[in-house]
Amino acid sequence: MHLGPIFIDFFGTNLSFSTAYHPQTDGLAKRMIQALEDMIKRFCTYGFTNYWLTLIPELRLEYRKSVHSSTGQTPDMLEEGWNSRLPADILRKDLIEIYPEDSSFKLFLDEVKNNAKKRMNDAF
Repeated sequence: MHLGPIFIDFFGTNLSFSTAYHPQTDGLAKRMIQALEDMIKRFCTYGFTNYWLTLIPELRLEYRKSVHSSTGQTPDMLEEGWNSRLPADILRKDLIEIYPEDSSFKLFLDEVKNNAKKRMNDAF
């Protein structure tokens, strides 16, 4: 059983085929795989070795909620325009946001994406 296609489908990423040693696509996949491996290793260290595969949904949520150093944003913010919340987050009244009207929300999302692109361009 190959887990690569399962992870790619589950995380909703696009698989890009390229020539060998093509850095534009190699780095993205390697970084995501490295992050997932690190997360799985941590869970296995705490005794979850027999059922780590059942923890993938929680790992996915944590990955999508984490701020990435290259963009300065979470994947959820870049793709959806907001960060995922857990039920415990919603119970805190200070975290509840009032969503703006569509036009201002689109401007906000464009600004977030432009800032992430700028940070990535500055890194290279």
